[in-house]
Amino acid sequence: MIGIICALDIEAEKLRANIEAPVAERVGRLEFVSGLLRGREVVIGMAGVGKVNAAMCAQTMVLKYAPELIVNSGVAGSLSPRLDIGDIAVGTGVVEHDFDTTAVGDPPAFFNDLGGDTFPCDEAAARGILRAAENEGVHALPAKIASGDQFISDGDIKARLVKMFAAEACEMEAGAIAHVCYANNVKCAVIRAISDSTDGEHQVEFYKFLPVAADNSARVLMRYLEELR
Repeated sequence: MIGIICALDIEAEKLRANIEAPVAERVGRLEFVSGLLRGREVVIGMAGVGKVNAAMCAQTMVLKYAPELIVNSGVAGSLSPRLDIGDIAVGTGVVEHDFDTTAVGDPPAFFNDLGGDTFPCDEAAARGILRAAENEGVHALPAKIASGDQFISDGDIKARLVKMFAAEACEMEAGAIAHVCYANNVKCAVIRAISDSTDGEHQVEFYKFLPVAADNSARVLMRYLEELR
């Protein structure tokens, strides 16, 4: 089984609409829908926004459904001129940019149990997603993702994330999902379509381009699942 986690309803809309024989379940406030998507057995979890919500969803999914791979699908802000509106950032690794123990001598975003700052994404899954994006006609690039409990719109903060972590996209859930996957020895992948650019009016762009970006992310994910067969 492959797990899929989305934060927003619009990010999951197209995926849920294409599930065959869907079975809906609730665990606490979390909603899960399982079934066949493009010939693969999947479960979609609706996390809500932010790292705590994402972590609860990912851990519950691991314990209840035991997926071999969890894919975080949704939208992100660009930190790179290489990624424009609608393009796909395919995670090569995820850093929790707001995790900070520098006061006790650690580097920024450093986790002792990880021995570094970057939670891994599965390389084979990333290659398959990049291939699916190409076949779907969507521009996609491998990218390091910066994740934290902030909607990043300030240009100085974006520049700092690039300088500190060489990140190319930023969002609010992938860090927690990758962290939970790492702790449970479950493979992780991140598909994030760009909804706001490096130099635009971020709040205006986000709401304007969210539907396009969410659709691109869902299309690429479904193409990836189809090609896995």
